[in-house]
Amino acid sequence: MMNAQGRPTAPVAANADAPAGITGNRALMLEEPLLFEKGSPDRCGVDLPPVPAVASRLGGLDRHRPIGLAGLAEGEVVRHFTRLSRQNYAIDMGIFPLGSCTMKHNPRLNEKMARLPGFGDIHPLQPQDTVQGALELIHRLADWLCKLTNMPAVSMSPKAGAHGELCGMLAIRAAQEAKGDARSVVLVPESAHGTNPATAAFCGYRVEDIPANAAGRVDLAALKARLGPDVAAVMITNPNTCGLFEPDMIDICAAVHAAGAFVYCDGANFNAIVGKVRPGDLGIDAMHINLHKTFSTPHGGGGPGSGPVVFSAALAPFAPLPFVEHQHGRFELIEEEQAHASAAHDHSFGRMVAFHGQMGMYVRALAYIMSHGADGLRQVAEDAVLNANYILARCKDVMSAPFGDSGPCMHEALFSDDFLEGTGVSTLDFAKAMIDEGFHPMTMYFPLVVHGAMLIEPTETESRANLDQLIEVLRGLALAAKAGDSARFAAAPYHAPRARLDETLAARKPVLSWREPAPAAAAE
Repeated sequence: MMNAQGRPTAPVAANADAPAGITGNRALMLEEPLLFEKGSPDRCGVDLPPVPAVASRLGGLDRHRPIGLAGLAEGEVVRHFTRLSRQNYAIDMGIFPLGSCTMKHNPRLNEKMARLPGFGDIHPLQPQDTVQGALELIHRLADWLCKLTNMPAVSMSPKAGAHGELCGMLAIRAAQEAKGDARSVVLVPESAHGTNPATAAFCGYRVEDIPANAAGRVDLAALKARLGPDVAAVMITNPNTCGLFEPDMIDICAAVHAAGAFVYCDGANFNAIVGKVRPGDLGIDAMHINLHKTFSTPHGGGGPGSGPVVFSAALAPFAPLPFVEHQHGRFELIEEEQAHASAAHDHSFGRMVAFHGQMGMYVRALAYIMSHGADGLRQVAEDAVLNANYILARCKDVMSAPFGDSGPCMHEALFSDDFLEGTGVSTLDFAKAMIDEGFHPMTMYFPLVVHGAMLIEPTETESRANLDQLIEVLRGLALAAKAGDSARFAAAPYHAPRARLDETLAARKPVLSWREPAPAAAAE
């Protein structure tokens, strides 16, 4: 099989003199075809009694031909999925240095707690009297989030970070509409997360950029110059995607409030400041918290996620349903606007989800918080920042760090591709070569304010030894590129189960389903 550049997608032998092999297997890493390629519809792995004849109730929607599922024996199925699992790189296999999308160790204690029958078997339609413990857990987690952010209210139901952004912006719109002050523009700094402008546009706002200054932070003068009666809000990420804290946050919030607008903070990077900075003290009106990033719940594959949103006193009445209240000695889940009498939520914009959020994520997050305590959470943030600065300090003499002189970075270290200029090696080539060394690549080409960006977030859970090994690889590859060893990068990875694909073709025209091959034509 060849990719669009004419290169074979099968990996090359590590030793050019090594025999090509008969099976395509390499050592004990076995080639794994699809189930459809391994089995056939005329085979069956189990013996089943004949299906009894019954009258069809499908109203003419019956299948007109066999479904064509491949039949295999149990042993073949077990081996198939076990082999696939060996090719799946995960945080349990090694460091996952994706910037702005933290992959960190999920303590097994959290998993054990989430699997307790009282939490694992709960059903969202159970009577509230039978789930008082679960409601108390949601209430306690919400209380922790309010205390850590110094915000008076929180909505627990959003299912992910971007969903939380939508929740916060809908509350802002509801608050302004309640005052008869509909506005049309949302300002988004260049150093914000990419989902911020998409969320604002989804809410019907026109999005305008605010430039970054030479230090990688929000240009405060440009922001103040653009504020006006048409601006509904500023969506700002802090710490931002350059890995930098915004020191002007108090001044930014004051200026935005003076203009009659609100400040939405993307709290995806809260793990860098938890226990150190309370966003409510800065003047922020709404902020989502990615439980997976700060409180170590599982992440990846699109869910299940959880992105609670904390609100200032000005926005709390507009927060969505449902919410948990503790009153008269019991916990109550308020799901209907007309059913609650709390003045704190009397202008709720409605509800965003069918139920009240991801119970499993709540259990894991609270277990993480309680096992660390307030001082432990502060240590988490300090260790995350220390690890990022360790990588930055150890690599910036051979890799270009555009904001390396802007003070310590926060949770992630940012490099540009300037050090690769004239080598014929791109950021993509560099990242692919990391795979050959056994490391998952960093975030590439983001943030956009840096050319050829390489964004590395080590997290607080990596040891000194793990960081030193990653640093050794980064430095080694940088020096190899500068020494003219471009062949090492040109078609990397050379040792992965599959060689480099045409990423544009794979993204634009993905082939995601198996297609039955055409039957061979009979000989004339």
